[in-house]
Amino acid sequence: MARKKNRPSQEVNAGSMADIAFLLLIFFLVTTTIASDKGILNVLPPKLDPNNPPPEIDKNERNIFNILINANDQLLVEGEFRDNPDGLDEEIKLFVLNFGLPNDEATTLYNSLPASLKAQVKRDAESSDHPGEAVVSIKTNRGTSYDKYLEVFDLAKKAYFDIYAERVNLGTDEYRALTGQDDAERALMDRGKEGIPMAISIAEPDKIGS
Repeated sequence: MARKKNRPSQEVNAGSMADIAFLLLIFFLVTTTIASDKGILNVLPPKLDPNNPPPEIDKNERNIFNILINANDQLLVEGEFRDNPDGLDEEIKLFVLNFGLPNDEATTLYNSLPASLKAQVKRDAESSDHPGEAVVSIKTNRGTSYDKYLEVFDLAKKAYFDIYAERVNLGTDEYRALTGQDDAERALMDRGKEGIPMAISIAEPDKIGS
């Protein structure tokens, strides 16, 4: 009787597949870059010494640009009600560039501005005395959404960056992209900000809407 020939097995040896999958998993975990949320990059003030309270600053009301955001994300800007912050950056820019009561230092600052910014300068006696005195105050309450707060906050920053960029003949996005990693970039950044501090005050939220 003829013997049957042993045929080779048709099954695939999967014994090492688990090891290969495990190695691939480790490879992707090691090489993948996971983005992390850095939050809002603001420089916080130092912790107050209870035994040495800061001096009270008497700020004239006309030098404060007040923005209130309620629990329904509606705004009260300088006493005017509005549903959205459209155009807020331009209003803040005009407020900062007002020279209602300039001192000698502010007059020197005005003379250093390019013609494009001088054309936007107002001399409204009811508005800020000069850019060095102007403060933008943003106040929320407990029900204000984080998105709306960030939107308003970013518009306030944009108003200042628009001024800084125009002073050094750059676009706003170009100026904001400066890192200050070399002397040339640091010089541009300093020249844009000189005499015009980014004075944005974040007031403590009201408890309304909690």
